[in-house]
Amino acid sequence: MQNMTAIEVKAFVPSRDFALSKRFYQDLGFNLGWSSNQLAYLHHGSSSFLLQNFYVKEHAENFMMHLLVENVEAWWNHVRKNGLAIKYGVKVDPPEDRPWGLRDFVVVDPTGVLWRIGQTIADAHQETSG
Repeated sequence: MQNMTAIEVKAFVPSRDFALSKRFYQDLGFNLGWSSNQLAYLHHGSSSFLLQNFYVKEHAENFMMHLLVENVEAWWNHVRKNGLAIKYGVKVDPPEDRPWGLRDFVVVDPTGVLWRIGQTIADAHQETSG
């Protein structure tokens, strides 16, 4: 039998203004691991993605990311404290409990990529199909 163990999966996140997006993601809380003219590796703990110097409006407007964290309120406080909405002219919505068992908030990056940053709600009432 072949070893088909996966190590990780990374999304290639588009950016309309590559330099601006790199600054935004660092202000959001990601570390810049490395960068070239076309690609940047951003990470926070074991979560990471590749920011690309590539933009197609239709692609960016339909691109979403989800970041599962231990403490959504800490992330929300960081976003507010750093004034990301005003500094970058982006949309941020405060945390809410969702019926699918998460408490999360929304951040839309300068390119239009929608991020949901959330944590699992321990005693959520989740609908199940069956």
